[in-house]
Amino acid sequence: MKRLFLMRPADSVTVLFLAFLLAVSLIFSRALPHAYGLILTYSLLLIVQIMLVRSPAPAGGNGVTGFVRNLIFPVVSVLIIFNSLEMLVHDLHPRDIDQALIKLDYLIFNGYPTIILEALQRPLLTDVLQVAYSTYYFLPISLGLLLMLRKRDGEFERTLFLILLCFYLSYIGYMLFPALGPRYTMDHLQGSELRGAFAAEPIQRVLNGLEGIKRDAFPSGHTAVSLVVSFLAFKYHRIFFYLTLPVIALLIFSTVYCRYHYVVDVLGGFILAALTCMMGERYYDYWEVRNDISR
Repeated sequence: MKRLFLMRPADSVTVLFLAFLLAVSLIFSRALPHAYGLILTYSLLLIVQIMLVRSPAPAGGNGVTGFVRNLIFPVVSVLIIFNSLEMLVHDLHPRDIDQALIKLDYLIFNGYPTIILEALQRPLLTDVLQVAYSTYYFLPISLGLLLMLRKRDGEFERTLFLILLCFYLSYIGYMLFPALGPRYTMDHLQGSELRGAFAAEPIQRVLNGLEGIKRDAFPSGHTAVSLVVSFLAFKYHRIFFYLTLPVIALLIFSTVYCRYHYVVDVLGGFILAALTCMMGERYYDYWEVRNDISR
């Protein structure tokens, strides 16, 4: 545990989360049809992460090893872990909580938000919001690259840790509160299909193919991660913050308009972002103090 604490936070949180997933896969292997595949996947990722930690690599992505450790591996690891949830979440927790989320939305709005928003539905607006929704996949990488190019190593390290922490906490949320989302559960109630002018359907097909069915509605990771990116951009790169602020606002609205999330999911995303920033910042500050003392 002492060695784990001495690792930089971005590495230690990944090691801990992969160890957690590996333990879950082992403990519940009889209930998981793809247990061996999951165990192999998490074991390999854990081995690679430990090898990268042990290899001499400067901070901030300098050099090939540093670039792999600080950008390539975190991106690939997050994507692989997310993809693995399709083989884990439903078998681990077969009862979805969509009905509870639908009821909460109804209590708040006295109606169903995705149906209420049909009054605003326009093909061009749908295209704009679907594109905004897709920027989620590029926002964290863009901020990280900007900090790396400016050689702001300390700020990059903190940014990497907080973004990874937010991803991993959202994945735990999916495991505890599996939900499909309104595009599946409320499709029969919608008055019309969500159609764009030229961009929405192709993007939807790509995302559906890549994401599959993960039961990843609650909390909204799109909301949480984007808000954490915005928080970090405000601290470290104001131009990026102001440029992406309207995009992130549209992204959050699109999660409901495009029928990916219930409003309760979005509220959960706000709470998750706040917890990530508060807990993550406090831990990182403490780690920096301890690290300075140890040297």
